[in-house]
Amino acid sequence: MQTLLIKDKSFYKTALALALPIVLQNMITIGVNIMDTVMLGNYGEIQLSASSLANEFINIFHILCMGMGCGAAVLTAQFWGRRDTTSIKHSIVIMLRISMGIALVFTLVTVLFPSFIMSLFTNDTAVIEKGRLYFLWSCPTYILMGLSLTLTLILRSVRKVMIPLWTSVITFFVNVFFNWVFIFGNLGAPEMQIAGAALGTLISRIAEAGIITVYVFRIDKSIGLKLKDLFKGCGGLLNTYLKYSMPVLISDGMLALGNAMMSVIMGHISTEYVAANAIIATIVRLSTVFTQGLGQASSVMTGNTLGRNEKETAYRQGVTFVFLSFLIGLAASLIILSISPFVIGLYKIEPETKEIAFALMGAVSVMVVFQSMQSMLTKGVLRGGGDTKFLMFADVFFLWVASIPLGALFGLVLHLSPFVIYISLKIDWAIKSFIGIWRLKSKKWIKTV
Repeated sequence: MQTLLIKDKSFYKTALALALPIVLQNMITIGVNIMDTVMLGNYGEIQLSASSLANEFINIFHILCMGMGCGAAVLTAQFWGRRDTTSIKHSIVIMLRISMGIALVFTLVTVLFPSFIMSLFTNDTAVIEKGRLYFLWSCPTYILMGLSLTLTLILRSVRKVMIPLWTSVITFFVNVFFNWVFIFGNLGAPEMQIAGAALGTLISRIAEAGIITVYVFRIDKSIGLKLKDLFKGCGGLLNTYLKYSMPVLISDGMLALGNAMMSVIMGHISTEYVAANAIIATIVRLSTVFTQGLGQASSVMTGNTLGRNEKETAYRQGVTFVFLSFLIGLAASLIILSISPFVIGLYKIEPETKEIAFALMGAVSVMVVFQSMQSMLTKGVLRGGGDTKFLMFADVFFLWVASIPLGALFGLVLHLSPFVIYISLKIDWAIKSFIGIWRLKSKKWIKTV
């Protein structure tokens, strides 16, 4: 292991330079989620659960955006390594055409069937009604997310990490301010409660999409993308794009559906379980934020390295990144155990919900090590190496064959403890960690576009 680990300081400096802005951006996003849940927590478990479950459906599209953006970034990172800006433009155009088409489908489904969507997650009529209200205010966010999230990932792939960071700083304050105004009815605004949370998020999405798109199409000179490029041909790149990007899109799409299915399982356990999970879900994202940032940095660096055809260097980088993810996971576990009482204490929830939240925190502290490693492998190193077909299998198979059936069995049939249910729902993290390490050692993941 020691001979494989990279000792060159410039490698770590580059990784940090790419990862830290992404980490800060993700922390800001998580901060918004924390503020949303804390504010809505003042109105009880029903509104908190409704917002959480409605966002599970919206998160399906969010993950699809990440899949479309990351799939395109597999190509653009390698094209950037050899300074092929024309192919980068063509990749972006294909990505945006697909993302806008999917965004329109989600918008129509949400507008036409809000109550039905909520009924898939829970049978609590009060939660369904509040979720329907949240959906109706959130409909325009799909188009906005389809622009901002995908373009953000492209900017990162060409090492433009500061623009997305500053955009997140601005949208954080926009979101928190308008949530405060519309949830509680401040500054003369109506007290909209859960609808106010949706409206505040919508306003922040408008700001985010506006800044990112103006920068990409009007300000950035390194890629030189213009609006007129959206209406041009794609230089015969479509087949290459589909070869590397469609497995990512399918993989992330099935992951999104799997996550939604987990929410269905939790929604049918109890409203208290859903509320507790909404609290700990934010902590999971916060505790793994550095791994996710470093994972995206590893994908960019791996792609750039392979673009220069330096395969052995890419392999050593991969080993180093996975070792770092293991250390980060251990640190995250200790942090979760130490901050759990403080975080849970922020919420005005019933004793039963609080007890479940503490049990889930314990389970998270165990699984976060595996989450860190599998995230680095599947969303970072192996994806950056172009191994998208294998990852499509690994991501989908173990989630649907292991995690979801075990979660349903333990949660809905055997009614085991919240700790055991959570472990079972996330068991694919552990499996993918070991499978990913095996794949890394095989070097079969190393591919060039």
